[in-house]
Amino acid sequence: MADLDPNRPDRSPAADADRPSPPNAPTSRHLNPPPPAPLAPSITARALNLWYAGFQALHDVTVDIQHGLITSLIGPSGCGKTTLLRCLNRVNERYGYVTTRGEIRILGKNIYDPDVSLIELRKSVGMVFQRPNPLPISVYENVVFGLRIHKERAELTRANLDEAVEKALTEVGLWNDLKDRLGQKATGLQLEQQQKLCIARLLPLKPQVILMDEPCSALDVEGTRAIEELMFALKGHYTILIVTHNMAQARRVSDECIFMLMGKIIEHRRTEELFLNPRHPKTAEYIEGRYG
Repeated sequence: MADLDPNRPDRSPAADADRPSPPNAPTSRHLNPPPPAPLAPSITARALNLWYAGFQALHDVTVDIQHGLITSLIGPSGCGKTTLLRCLNRVNERYGYVTTRGEIRILGKNIYDPDVSLIELRKSVGMVFQRPNPLPISVYENVVFGLRIHKERAELTRANLDEAVEKALTEVGLWNDLKDRLGQKATGLQLEQQQKLCIARLLPLKPQVILMDEPCSALDVEGTRAIEELMFALKGHYTILIVTHNMAQARRVSDECIFMLMGKIIEHRRTEELFLNPRHPKTAEYIEGRYG
C-alpha cells in the first residue's frame, strides 16, 4: 500500500506538482467541462416590417426565439404582438391588404422563399387561438383531421389513426377523460377540454413550433392552470411562443419574455430578469401597470 503520510518530505506540494499524473487521471478539462454549445434558434426574424394597407404595424423587428423554450410576448393592446405571431405561419396573408418585408427563418429556412408551401409551413408551425375552435365533428375526427389532409390514404389505417389519437390525447392529458367518449361531438366539451383538444389536433402532424394567441383568455382559473401545466409538459419537445396580456401568466410560464410597444421590440430577456430588473424605462412602466 502506498505511504500517504503528509509529513514525509517528499509529500510536499512541490513534490506532488513534479510527480507525473497517472495516465487515466482526470484533467481540469474533465473536472470543469466547457458548457455545451447553445442550440440554434428555432425562429429568427430580421428587419421584419408589416403594413395593413397604409398603417405600419411592425417596425424593423429583429429577434431570435430559442429552441425548446416558452417565450411570451407582452405589451399593450395594438402593439403588434398578435401580428408578429401570425407572421410566423403567414396567416396574415389571408388579408389582401397586408404587405410584409424582411426575413423570417424557421429551423433555418426562410418562410418567404418561393418554394415554401403554406400547407407544409402551417403543418410545422401550429397555432392555437384565443377561443377554442374545435371542429363540429367528433373528438376522434378532430384529432385525425390534419392526418386525413396531409397523409396518403394508404397510411390512414384504423390502427395508425387509433394510435395517433391515443398518443395526442395522452400528451395533452385528455385520454383518460375522453377515451370512452371519442365519438362525442367536440363542441360539447368544456372550454378547457376544447382548448386542449385544439392543441392535440396539432400534435399528430409533428409541428416544430406552437404559437398560442392568448390561449387562456376564455378560460376560468382552473382551465388556465390546466393549459399552463400542459405548456410545461410540452416544453422541450416544442418551441412555444405565447401572446398574453396576463403579466402573472408571463412570469409563471415563460423562460424568455419579449416586450413590444408600437410595433417595435423594446426588450427581450430571460423572464425573471426582465420583470425584476428591466433595462428600458418603458418596460418598467408597463410591468408596473402605469399603462397598457
